[in-house]
Amino acid sequence: MKRTDFCGQVTARDLGRKVYLQGWVQRQRDHGGLIFVDLRDREGLIQVVLSPEQNQAAYEQAKELRAGYVLAAWGLVRMRPAGTENPEIKTGEVEVSAEGIEVLNPAKTPPFLLDGKAEVDEQVRLRYRYLDLRRDKLQANLILRHRAAMVVREYLDQQGFVEIETPFLTKSTPEGARDFLVPSRLNPGKFYALPQSPQLFKQILMVAGFDRYFQIVRCFRDEDLRADRQPEFTQIDLELSFVEQEDLYQVVEGLVARVFERALGVKVNLPFPRLSYREAMERFGSDKPDLRYGLEISDLTRDFPRSSFNRFTEVVNGGGRIKALNVPGGSRFSRKDLDDLTAWIGQFGAKGMGWIKSEGGKPVSPILKYLEPSEVGTVFQKMGVGEGDLLVLVADINPKVALEALGRLRIHLAEKLGLVPAGDFKFLWVNDFPLLEWSEEEKRFMAMHHPFTSPRDEDLEKLESDPGGVKAKAYDIVLNGMEIGGGSIRIHREEIQSRVFKLLGIGPEEAKEKFGFLLEALQYGAPPHGGLALGFDRLVMILSGADSLREVIAFPKTQKAVCLMTDAPSDVTEQQLRESHIRKR
Repeated sequence: MKRTDFCGQVTARDLGRKVYLQGWVQRQRDHGGLIFVDLRDREGLIQVVLSPEQNQAAYEQAKELRAGYVLAAWGLVRMRPAGTENPEIKTGEVEVSAEGIEVLNPAKTPPFLLDGKAEVDEQVRLRYRYLDLRRDKLQANLILRHRAAMVVREYLDQQGFVEIETPFLTKSTPEGARDFLVPSRLNPGKFYALPQSPQLFKQILMVAGFDRYFQIVRCFRDEDLRADRQPEFTQIDLELSFVEQEDLYQVVEGLVARVFERALGVKVNLPFPRLSYREAMERFGSDKPDLRYGLEISDLTRDFPRSSFNRFTEVVNGGGRIKALNVPGGSRFSRKDLDDLTAWIGQFGAKGMGWIKSEGGKPVSPILKYLEPSEVGTVFQKMGVGEGDLLVLVADINPKVALEALGRLRIHLAEKLGLVPAGDFKFLWVNDFPLLEWSEEEKRFMAMHHPFTSPRDEDLEKLESDPGGVKAKAYDIVLNGMEIGGGSIRIHREEIQSRVFKLLGIGPEEAKEKFGFLLEALQYGAPPHGGLALGFDRLVMILSGADSLREVIAFPKTQKAVCLMTDAPSDVTEQQLRESHIRKR
């Protein structure tokens, strides 16, 4: 007998029909005279009822069933008795009156309940991932991931893109993170690197004339992990020829809108708003601001001209800035709460936090004695401070410190005060990034995105005279405060690429050694081109409402880059090491 239906797809439409089901026993309940078995598969759960009148042998066999057993059951679909319906599941109106059952495989008792109701330590879940993946939420997440991938492929095919695979075993090139290295047995002493992205290959494909390339591709970075980072991850990789930024915006907006419509039934408003990098930092203290709530940052550097508050005076005289945030309803915070917030923002470099409450129609703060009443009144009016609000101020010689501290505080307070609306999706393009950023540690300029990003045409003349003032043709796409993708128009002329390499401290010999094939390709008629990579794992995480990438990846690693199920990474034999020409120390 073959399976006729998935357990979770049997409904009232099937009344009176005989079905043959296969799945796992979620629970067995013996009510004395009737045995109820909850049978589940990837589509859901169905109640199977066994009685001695229907089949005595099957009834006796059902007494031995335990959670996790693999079971086949067959019988007629009927309505559940009135009052016993379960509206929480798709099959809750019906049940299967079993004519027979067959245990296809017994099972050990699972180390945790699979009904999703019990809290289970994540380490245990990852150790028994094959059981964890049976749970409703994870199965729904991975099926959603599959559907999103199918939508991506369908949309990009309609837009004229060609899916092309690029190598996993490739050359180690500096791209901002550590490479995973793979020894070459056939070439002693030499190593491949797993790609951090297909960046160079997709540019080569543009030189090769494919015009529009895409790939849902695995990438690898050996870096410290967190909830939204894994050593191996998936991105939707795009590259297009003969395009400008506006063309990329339209393609990506259409792609994202299609995914949200098909996967969630959510209609996304187009086009997405845009902010320059500088405006995003000044208004939100972040280059990936969350637009679902207000709490915008303002500059009050010139609004305390007569202040005797030493911190303000030192900062203003030293060329620094005073930044502020109006927190609606923030006056409810106690003095201890505010002291805790002051200590909390210290981790981001802030040397203190001033605050002024609006209570009973007047300002309340320990720093009022250093400020003129007219100054406070002007600032309250400028910031829109109303009754019950809290004005938070951070002053620093380095404006970036004040902005980052308030940007982090903005996110922290929005969550603490419940200002983040559920089910809301706010997209944003952030553009006009600096091409380069100065590294105090290395005392040289570093590429803010990567070394193949094109400078703006109007800034080319400043590459050598004012490299810090050069803007890039780069753009990030942000959703609900998370960067879900980034890209740029690429450098397609060899002489400009060489100038940028020189600024980055990459000399001709090093450039030839690491990027020689790309520089050579650019000399053979490379078209103007640009691209973008969307973080597919992160996108699915947002779509599913999960709070960690591990919830949308079938077999993820821990924060120590370990797979608890397979115990990878693991030792290998001495013979394997010898064959790879490696000796351990």
